[in-house]
Parts: sequence; C-alpha cells; structure tokens
Amino acid sequence: MDQTVLGVYVIQKEGAEPGDDPEDIGILIEGVKILNELGNIGIACALLFGLIYCLNLSYPPDLKCTFEVMQKILLNLDGQRLPSKAQFLKNKLME
Repeated sequence: MDQTVLGVYVIQKEGAEPGDDPEDIGILIEGVKILNELGNIGIACALLFGLIYCLNLSYPPDLKCTFEVMQKILLNLDGQRLPSKAQFLKNKLME
C-alpha cells in the first residue's frame, strides 16, 4: 500500500469468507491513508473523486483510462465527450 499513488483499499479479516464485511475500507493518496472506516466501496469511490477534484490531482498515468471511464460513465460527469472505446463500452453497458 505504501507505493499506491491513488486508490481505494479494502482490508478483510484473516480467514474471512467472500460475503463477509470488510474490516476497513478507505482511501490512499501517495501511500498515506487519508480516510478510513468508510463503510462501503461506493462511498469510498465517490469520496476519492471528490478529493481528486478538491485537491486538483491528476489521474495516475497507468490508470488514466480507468478513472476517466468511472468519471464519465459511472458518475456521469462530463459524459458527453467520450473517446470511441469508452462510448462503445457505455453502449454495451446500457443494453
């Protein structure tokens, strides 16, 4: 986790089953826990995007396309201008 530039983390209890509640869900920025005990992944993702905008952060280069798809398709922020691959994915998801 120390080398994570930007992301959401989920910590499961040792020996947990797939359906068990996680021990902790939070947000990392440059390897530092910024927020923790967020309750669910959806809230963590929404707060991560809020932090990205508030702190004027850039998406990590190797995850730029992933973050743009989440921003434009899932969160419907600036969704009018989609690259062709993202538009194809959106069309498939809406079927």
